[in-house]
Amino acid sequence: MASWSNIESLPEDCVSRILSCVSPPEACTFSLVSSTLRSAADSDIVWKTFLPSDYEDIVSRAIHPSTLQFSSYKQLFFALCHPLLLDGGNKSFELDKYSGKKSYILSARELSIAWSSDPMIWAWKPVPESRFPEVVELRTVSWLEIEGRIKTGILTPNTLYGAYLIMNVSQRAYGLDFAPSEVSVAVGEKVHRRRACLGQKDDKKRAMESLFYGNRREVLLMEEEEGEGIWVPRKRDDGWMEIEMGEFLSGEGDEEIKMSLKEVGYQLKGGLVLEGIQVRPKTCVSPKLCYLKNK
Repeated sequence: MASWSNIESLPEDCVSRILSCVSPPEACTFSLVSSTLRSAADSDIVWKTFLPSDYEDIVSRAIHPSTLQFSSYKQLFFALCHPLLLDGGNKSFELDKYSGKKSYILSARELSIAWSSDPMIWAWKPVPESRFPEVVELRTVSWLEIEGRIKTGILTPNTLYGAYLIMNVSQRAYGLDFAPSEVSVAVGEKVHRRRACLGQKDDKKRAMESLFYGNRREVLLMEEEEGEGIWVPRKRDDGWMEIEMGEFLSGEGDEEIKMSLKEVGYQLKGGLVLEGIQVRPKTCVSPKLCYLKNK
């Protein structure tokens, strides 16, 4: 096995080429070993390989390019590991600092939302906790349909991605947990579907809704297959909630990914606050399942 002294005896550019084959955290670890390895591990040769091939295009689309001041590719890499607003503030981009893989968030403005231009149904407004200039809140509707699209060509190739609806529920929310919605991710003719409940179950709210809806909730829920999981929102680190809509493999081509949520139970619902849809790499370790089993 080669010793540190054997590696340090190599030319710096040769060491840099070797370190460009490791991960970003491993390169940082090598930089702590010695001053010789630090110079090689911090070099532009190493950190340029960790950047996506289209990093120049990404930087050019930033709405605040002044926040990306950097004097090395290592500084640029870590700057891109923080959310960066693109395309007039309608998209958010971020690199995973452990793998260098890309993720995007499509804002509510980037999505196709049924009747989103009708102020009686949807209200567009800024909220301080959002990364985007505005989000949209559902006032009332009986047919909910949300769709987002993204091309695999702008993602990291050959990577398993998940699509996540980013949302919150206002204090005045009603009808969101009346019946499960269908969430899906489609790649060409392949469609991955699952069921999800947009609202958190609350006994007091259930009692109030039962007075309004009668036993219609129970009838709809009884129609669901016994024992099948219903996915529910889970808390994010940024204070929002998310529901996983499905997953897909990015491959090496430029296929269109269609992500959608549909709920056509024709009962009134309101109070859904929608920030957008995130497409991010899935971790190797399976996350804790977040679903509700019918009883």
